[in-house]
Amino acid sequence: MTDTEGARLFRETWIAGVTKHYPGEPKASYVTPWEDTPDWERKAAGAVYQQVRHFLDLSGGNAKRLTREQKGRFVATCWTAQMYKHFGDPKPAYVADWPDLPEWQKETDSDIFEAIEAAVV
Repeated sequence: MTDTEGARLFRETWIAGVTKHYPGEPKASYVTPWEDTPDWERKAAGAVYQQVRHFLDLSGGNAKRLTREQKGRFVATCWTAQMYKHFGDPKPAYVADWPDLPEWQKETDSDIFEAIEAAVV
């Protein structure tokens, strides 16, 4: 899978997760299709895809043994680093720690790790 395909997988899994887990009607920006996703967000998605892929590779595939929560935490932490990279001084909600994230976002982040895992392992 190319990095662009990985970034797109990240975004499409995000949209599917938001659609599945978000209570009520999500913000339009949460479900913006890949073609309309801002460049910075495409780059951030690609970077997190690469980090998860490398993590899986470096663990010899044993990262699949992590709990669903641990997988989601990893994605959330990688995404937070991207928010600092792209925004410098992001809004607090953009860099919230795992315990402060809403349940729908935790579930979606876990879905993202598992989708990448299924694609590369």
